[in-house]
Amino acid sequence: MSTYTLADVPLGTRVTVVRINNQGVERRRLYDLGMTPGTELVAEIRSPLADPTAYRVRDALIALRREQAAQIEVCLVATGVAQ
Repeated sequence: MSTYTLADVPLGTRVTVVRINNQGVERRRLYDLGMTPGTELVAEIRSPLADPTAYRVRDALIALRREQAAQIEVCLVATGVAQ
């Protein structure tokens, strides 16, 4: 399983949170917003200057700056139908 940072995810891509690599208040804030390991999210809107980006998390739209998103490891969600 390849992991990426949330900051590197293209718009429209569905990913799953693997790990949050910061501590203290910032980590707690992300947990309070619903970004816990195993949560699926989608990068939806990017500002004109590419910072911040809005992510759909548990039916809420959450904006994160690039340096915050870079602390979140994610993996791509498999799409398509197995045959």
